[in-house]
Amino acid sequence: MKTVLKLEELLMFVLGMYLFSQLNLSWWWFVGLLLTPDIGMLGYLVNPKIGAYAYNVFHHKGIAILFYFLGVYLQNDIVKLIGVILFSHSCFDRVFGYGLKYITDFKNTHLGKL
Repeated sequence: MKTVLKLEELLMFVLGMYLFSQLNLSWWWFVGLLLTPDIGMLGYLVNPKIGAYAYNVFHHKGIAILFYFLGVYLQNDIVKLIGVILFSHSCFDRVFGYGLKYITDFKNTHLGKL
């Protein structure tokens, strides 16, 4: 089952790349910004609870999709870009087993223990 889930996430990552290709930006933007959602890990400097909440905000696909559709509605490529990067990064992380975090420990994720 883990292989099927990873394949699904990989295909969603490809979807994110497709959506990025529709923004008419250089691919260097995609590569350069792909890891920026990991800024949410800085919350772990405070404590595991704040870290989990911050991490999950930056890695929640629903939030990413909301940003993208808000950008579509506002006709704002920057807001769409934020949504695409958040979405693509979340998919990329989940291919490698990094899921949304529980407040108990960074290694406790919705996909299992790291």
